[in-house]
Amino acid sequence: MERHHVVHTIFLIVICYVAVTHQMPDASFVCDPSLDFENVRIKNAYIALQAWKAAIVSDPHGVTNNWVGSNVCNYTGVFCYESLDNPQERTVAGIDLNHQDLAGKLPDHLGLLYDLGIFHINSNRFCGTLPFSFLNFKILFELDLSNNRFAGNFPHFVLDLPELKYLDIRFNEFEGELPQQLFNKNLDAILVNHNRFSSSLPENIGNSPASVIVLANNKFSGCVPSSITNMAQTLDELVLINNGFNSCLPETIGLLKNLSVLDLSYNRIKGELPSSIGEMTSLEVLNVAHNMLSGKIPESLCLLPNLDSFSYEYNFLVNQTNSCLELAGFDDRRNCFKDRPEQRTRTQCGKYLSKPFNCSDNRCGQPLHVPPPSPPPPSSSPPLSPPPTLAPSPAPLPPPPTPFSPPIYFPPNPPPSPSLSPSPSFAIPPSFTCPPCEQKPLPCDQKAYPPSPAPESPSPVFVP
Repeated sequence: MERHHVVHTIFLIVICYVAVTHQMPDASFVCDPSLDFENVRIKNAYIALQAWKAAIVSDPHGVTNNWVGSNVCNYTGVFCYESLDNPQERTVAGIDLNHQDLAGKLPDHLGLLYDLGIFHINSNRFCGTLPFSFLNFKILFELDLSNNRFAGNFPHFVLDLPELKYLDIRFNEFEGELPQQLFNKNLDAILVNHNRFSSSLPENIGNSPASVIVLANNKFSGCVPSSITNMAQTLDELVLINNGFNSCLPETIGLLKNLSVLDLSYNRIKGELPSSIGEMTSLEVLNVAHNMLSGKIPESLCLLPNLDSFSYEYNFLVNQTNSCLELAGFDDRRNCFKDRPEQRTRTQCGKYLSKPFNCSDNRCGQPLHVPPPSPPPPSSSPPLSPPPTLAPSPAPLPPPPTPFSPPIYFPPNPPPSPSLSPSPSFAIPPSFTCPPCEQKPLPCDQKAYPPSPAPESPSPVFVP
C-alpha cells in the first residue's frame, strides 16, 4: 500500500506540472489542498473530473453543474462501486454521459480514472484526438465514443486494453487503416462504421471472436477476405455497406451458418453468388443490392428457412426462382431478368454480361493461410507513472444504468448506447481545432442504418 501511495504522489506531481506548464484552464483545482477525500482513488477522480469540466466549452443541459466538491460519486453521470482490489474503498467504476450535447475535449487527466469499467459518451460534440492516458484503463470492458467529432488514426490504445469487449467508435472522423491486431483481440462487438477508414481489410479479420462487426460507410476497398468464414461459430452480423469492395465473394461463405444479417450493399462486388450461400440456415437479412453481381441466384438461397428479407436490386443477375418472388421483403429491380418490370436495358445487360468476371483469376476468392494472432507491439508512448497494478478479481463491476446488449443490425445513425465507457490518457496530444460547438449532434432517434434511397440510374458504374 505504501508503494501505491508513492506512485500516486508522483503521478499527481506530474499532473500538476503539466497543468501549470501547459497553461491548462483553472489549473489551481488540481492541487487544491483544502478538500477532504475518503481515499486516494476518489481524490484522483476529483482531479480528473474537474479537469474534464474545465475542458467542456458547452453544457446546454447543465450536466456538470453539480460537479462540485469532493463527493464525486454524487456527480451526474458518475458511478461508484467497491474497488476490485480493495472492497473497503469506493472508486469511480463508470461514466455515462450519453446524449448530453456536451462540447469540448477529453483532457489527459482522465487517465487517473484507472478503475473504470464502462465509459460511454455517445451523441455529444467532443472533438480532437484521444489522450494516450486511456492506456491506464486496464479493466475497461465497454468503450463507446460514437457520434462525436473525434479525429486522427485508429485509437491504438484500445489494442492494449486487456478486458475490452465492446468497442463503438461509429460516427466520428477517424481515418487511415484498421490495424491487424484489432481482429486478434477478444472483442464481442466491433462498430467502426461512418468514419473515414480506408485501404483493404486485414486478412486476419477471421481471427476475431466478435458476434457483431459493422464496417459500413467507410472507404475500404479490395477483397472481402476469405478468412471471414473462420468466424462460423461466433459471427451473427456482418455489415459492410457503402465501401469500395470489388472482389468476388468467397466460395466458402456458406460456412457462416450462424450468421443472421449479411449486408454487402453499395459496393462493387463481382461474379456470381456462391452456391454455398444457400447453406446459411440462420440467415434472416441478406442485402447485396447496388453491386455488379451476375449469373443466377442459387435456387436454395430463397428457400432458406429463416430468410425474411432479400434485396438484390441494381445488379446484373439473370435468373431467379419463384420462391424469391414470394419473400415478403424482396427487391429485384434493375437487373437483367426477363418478364420482370423495371429491369436494365438489353444494351446494358449485353455489354456487361458479354465480359463475365472470372473469379478464379481473382486471388480474393482463394482461401489464404491466416497466421495465428501475434501479440500487439509494445506501446511507443506508455502513460507516465502508471497506476498501481490491480489484483485480478472475478467479481464483476456494477451494472451500468442500462445493460449492455450488442446491437441487432446497425446501419447509419448510432442508436443510444446502453452503458458507460472510459476516458483519455496522460500525454499531450497534438493540437487540433474542433468544429463549431454550436452545431448539434446527429439526431439520435433514428434507427441505425436507415435504408438508402435508390438512385434514379443504375448504381454500379458500367464500364464497357
